[in-house]
Amino acid sequence: MEIAWSDGHLSRYPWAYLRGWCPCAGCQGHGSTRRFVPVKNARLERVFAVGRYALSLRWEDGHETGIYSYAYLRELCPCCGTNQEARE
Repeated sequence: MEIAWSDGHLSRYPWAYLRGWCPCAGCQGHGSTRRFVPVKNARLERVFAVGRYALSLRWEDGHETGIYSYAYLRELCPCCGTNQEARE
């Protein structure tokens, strides 16, 4: 998935990377520490806008509870230094 930001930056997110950083409570729990949860064969099925602040991603495995705010997506940009191991 690609996002072209208003400041000219282009973020490219591999599907497995986005799925692994799913922000939902089922994937992240209820603590304050985020973690990468690897999922094999992650395939994005659909993208829905959530108001003007986020995207909801539906995965081929049926998972769709994560709401990725635009601020969270920008923070997750793979070229901006988030968790190198998760990108590989």
